[in-house]
Amino acid sequence: MNSKNSTAIGYGLLLIGLLVAPLLGAYPVFVMKLMCFALFASAFNLLLGYTGMLSFGHAAFLGGAAYVAGHSIKVWGFSPEVGLVLGTLAGAFLGLVVGFFAIRRQGIYSTMITLALAQMLFFVCLQAPFTGGEDGLQGVPRGKLFGVLDLQSDLVMYYVALVIVVAAFLLIMRTIHSPYGQVLKAIKENESRATSLGYDTNRFKLLAFVLSAGLAGLAGSLKTLVLGFATLSDVHWTASGHVVLMTLVGGLGTLSGPLVGAAVVVLLENKIGEFGNLLAALTTVEWFKTLGESVTMVTGLIFVVCVLAFRRGIMGEIIAWIARRKAGPSGR
Repeated sequence: MNSKNSTAIGYGLLLIGLLVAPLLGAYPVFVMKLMCFALFASAFNLLLGYTGMLSFGHAAFLGGAAYVAGHSIKVWGFSPEVGLVLGTLAGAFLGLVVGFFAIRRQGIYSTMITLALAQMLFFVCLQAPFTGGEDGLQGVPRGKLFGVLDLQSDLVMYYVALVIVVAAFLLIMRTIHSPYGQVLKAIKENESRATSLGYDTNRFKLLAFVLSAGLAGLAGSLKTLVLGFATLSDVHWTASGHVVLMTLVGGLGTLSGPLVGAAVVVLLENKIGEFGNLLAALTTVEWFKTLGESVTMVTGLIFVVCVLAFRRGIMGEIIAWIARRKAGPSGR
C-alpha cells in the first residue's frame, strides 16, 4: 500500500468518525467548536507551513469575521449562509490589508506588522458599539439555512458545519497540490531563487495571505453561528498564539498536523480540569484540584514537553517514522 492510499484511508476513517460521532454520544457543539479551530489551524498552516510567513495576527481574521457574521445575522437580519459569506469576505479583506503591509518585510519585522495591525483591530472591537465591548456580541440566532434547514437543531447544525469544514479542507488540499502551491513551497525554500525564475513572489504571498485569512474568517463566522456569540477573546492576540501552538504541536507543513494539533489544544483547554481531578484521585495530591486559573501553567508544560519530544510535531514525527520504515536500513 503506497502513501497516497494510506493517507486517503486515514482521512476516510476520520470522516467516518466525524459522521458517527454525534450518534455515539459525542457532544455536537463541542465537536463543532473543535472543527472550527481545526479549520483555523489549517488556514494558518497554509501561510506558515507552506509559504514560510509567520503571522502573529491571525486572530484578527478569526475575530473580525466572527463579529461581521454575527452582526449581519443578528442586527441586519441576514440568513446564516449570507452571514457566513460576509464573514469570510471580511476575513479575506482584512487579510488583503494586513498582507499588503506584511509582505513588504521579512522575518520578525513582517511578524510584528501582523501583530500590530491585529492589536489595532482588537482595540477597535473593544471600543466599537456594535461589538458589545467587553460583553461581546451575544444572542446570535442560527436561523434556517437557505430557508429550509433549521439550524436550531444541534444535529442539523453539526452536519452543516461538517460539510463546510470538509469543503474548506479540500480547498486547502487542492491549493497545496496545485502549481500555485508548488510556487508557494519554492518561495518558502528559497524566495530569491523563485524570484530569479521569474515569479512575482509578492503577488503569490499576498494571494496566500488573502486565502489563509478568508479561510480563518470562515472558521470564525462558523464558530459564531455554532456558539451564538463573538467575544474579544476571538480577536485577542492569545488566539493567534493558540493557532501557532496548534500548528507546531500537530506538525508544521503537514495537512493532518493542524487537525491533530487543534484537537490536542482544544481537548487540553476543555478537559484539563477533569485531568487535574483524575491526577488528584490517582496520586492523592489535592493540589491538582486547587489549580484554578493557574492550570495554564500545566498546559504550557505539556506543550513544552511536546515541542521538545516531537520537534516535527506529532504528525510530522509519525510521517518521518513511516518514511524511515519504508526506506529500510539503507535509508536510515
